[in-house]
Amino acid sequence: MRKAFVTFTLSAFVAVSATACGAHKKMTTQLDALSNKVESMGQSLEQTQERTRQNEAKINTVDQKAGTAQTAADGARTAAGAADTKAGAANANADRANAAVTALERKLVLNMTLSDAQGGFDFNKSQLPASVTSKLDEVATKMKSDPRGGFLDIVGYTDSIGTPRANERVGMDRANAVKKYLFEKHQIPLFRMNTISYGAENPVGDNKTKDGRAQNRRVEIKLWM
Repeated sequence: MRKAFVTFTLSAFVAVSATACGAHKKMTTQLDALSNKVESMGQSLEQTQERTRQNEAKINTVDQKAGTAQTAADGARTAAGAADTKAGAANANADRANAAVTALERKLVLNMTLSDAQGGFDFNKSQLPASVTSKLDEVATKMKSDPRGGFLDIVGYTDSIGTPRANERVGMDRANAVKKYLFEKHQIPLFRMNTISYGAENPVGDNKTKDGRAQNRRVEIKLWM
């Protein structure tokens, strides 16, 4: 009886040991498979991270190129704007040159002097009295009679009293007063009127006398048609 029990116990131990060994082997196999999966996932993650870094580098390169292209485009627009401005200035200069050439082809058809001696400009003044404006109306009528229009040279003068700088300013004020009147009252184009001042230069009267100084306070107008 005792021998049978021992034999049974030994058989049971062997069976349990066999079962435990089988379970351990199975668990080891599962752990190895899991370890392989983890390692594979780790490698995949590293590859994904590397691709991400490469993509970020490419994106940065594209951004840099886009920024460079935008800067170049802005520079091109600025250059184009400057070129347009220069072209506009060149056209304006060409128009003035053409007008000057055309003016040289004209003939002097009117030479008028407006002076203080004729009831014109008072001493150190540039206001236009009625006697002056009525004569300017005649100039405008004459100018508009030709379909091509005409060109005016308007020159301001003073007597010899005062400094050269002050006299030049007063002479220009008188010339510009004539130009302004013809533009505002008769719409004579500004580019058809040239103004200049010679101050006390080129006197036509004796600056030592009252009458002579009155003659020198004047504006000369030349109409070319």
